Amino acid sequence: MKIMNPVLTGFHGDPSMIRVDDTYYIASSTFEWFPGVRVHESKDLVHWNLTTSILDSVELLDMEGNPCSGGIWAPDLSYADGKFWLVYTDVKVVEGAFKDMYNYLVTAEDIKGPWSSPIKLNGVGFDASLFHDDDGKKYLIQQTWDHREYNNPFNGLTLTEYDVVSQRLKPETAKTVYEGTNVKTVEGPHIYKINGYYYIFAAQGGTIWTHQEVVARSKNLTGPYETEPDGPFITNFDTPDHYLQKQGHGSLVETPSGEWYYASLCARPLHHATENIYDPRGWCPLGRETSIQKVYWDDDLWPRVEGGHGGLKEVDAPKDAIYTEAPETNAVYDDFSSDKLNGEWNTLRVPFSGKMGKTGGGKLELIGRGSLSNKFDPSFIARRWKDFEFESVTKVKFNPCGYQAMAGLANYYNSEHWSWIFITKDDEGNNVIEAAECDNGRYTSALKENAVKIPENAEWIWFKTVVDHLDYFYEYSFNGEDWNRIPVKYDAMILSDDYVNSHYGGFFTGAFVGLAAVDYSGYESKAEFEFFEYIV
Repeated sequence: MKIMNPVLTGFHGDPSMIRVDDTYYIASSTFEWFPGVRVHESKDLVHWNLTTSILDSVELLDMEGNPCSGGIWAPDLSYADGKFWLVYTDVKVVEGAFKDMYNYLVTAEDIKGPWSSPIKLNGVGFDASLFHDDDGKKYLIQQTWDHREYNNPFNGLTLTEYDVVSQRLKPETAKTVYEGTNVKTVEGPHIYKINGYYYIFAAQGGTIWTHQEVVARSKNLTGPYETEPDGPFITNFDTPDHYLQKQGHGSLVETPSGEWYYASLCARPLHHATENIYDPRGWCPLGRETSIQKVYWDDDLWPRVEGGHGGLKEVDAPKDAIYTEAPETNAVYDDFSSDKLNGEWNTLRVPFSGKMGKTGGGKLELIGRGSLSNKFDPSFIARRWKDFEFESVTKVKFNPCGYQAMAGLANYYNSEHWSWIFITKDDEGNNVIEAAECDNGRYTSALKENAVKIPENAEWIWFKTVVDHLDYFYEYSFNGEDWNRIPVKYDAMILSDDYVNSHYGGFFTGAFVGLAAVDYSGYESKAEFEFFEYIV
């Protein structure tokens, strides 16, 4: 078998990979999307299934009002003492001098829970991970944030002992153990004890084209640490033609037979035909995905990526891999027959509840609330773009009370960058179809006075989005067979980390497609959706 990268397509960044017996788990960042921390599992490192999302209640995660690309940064999953341990960061401030955040710890005997109540650890810095030493002691290592304008905000990696009995960190033990290299922006640390050394794996260079992973080691946990010569361990900064880009932040795992693999975030840029493919290097609407590279140890006991530090698209699977059955494509059809949303659906910041609507009996009902720019009160469910080419289709019934009420099919990056096709009312009181885009907060209607009037006998309207790499479109139908295209070509660049990074401080997620109902008049108009289909 071959590992075909990326193994997790669509927005799955900051992978924390572990092995428990013969099963591998990857936990990934979810930022402002709820539920928090997606976990995939596999027995062969090739085929992966979503098994759970750990932070599935407000007790475990309350993100109401969090900024875009705030929330869950770089969760750390580990296994020790017969249970799973999860350290996660909830970031409350993204832009500016400060990164206000809280780090928490939860545990469970089963990956699917129940998980313990969260223990608040500290707010020293994000990307915290827990190291379980051979003597039973435990330590938190984390990026350290410095708000002072005369210092680099990434002020090294801090190691602090964790007291299991009192369930608290011991701040008097805190020590900066590694400051990274001149590349700066050292973050995402993990510690491993291998070959008689303590190895720190840490990301550097920011989660952009300069991203990389550096490795340092010491005979003593608290250092001093020596940086790997002839590094970095993995990067694509100097491999601009490679299929994979941005590899760096990730984690290491050993197979039962002694092979080593490294899971890393990565991205696959697209380009406009008119662009130099090196500058800009491209646009990644699928966000930061997950790749897996094979690792060997050189004669000096330093880890190296097979095929060179740029990594490979195809990687040999472990010799002891156990075939794992998994879906062959990302295609899905949801008829909303269950009274709970499928695990691939996500909401913004808070869980789906009766305040937003309900599902079951063959329909999804959404109650119109805040706009798609609202960070507190939207009625919006969405799932990741996982392919460069796909179509999504839905069928909606909606009788808006006015132009402030809208319901339809949306493509979304964050509250400042999205588009949709929807039913609303015009000034003459007709139900009409319109499309619109929000680009860096600037809202533009596609049809305006030429909005499509809905026939009085059309109870249901079909909506479709067609995605073709960087181009995407919206279509509508009155019978589900004959389709009409909105005469606007939308640019998926606007739904990418790279575009948002050009003018905004948070840029860590990816494009989503989903269903929304808006009624900012406050009259709570209700929309019904009969199905949702993602076609590859």
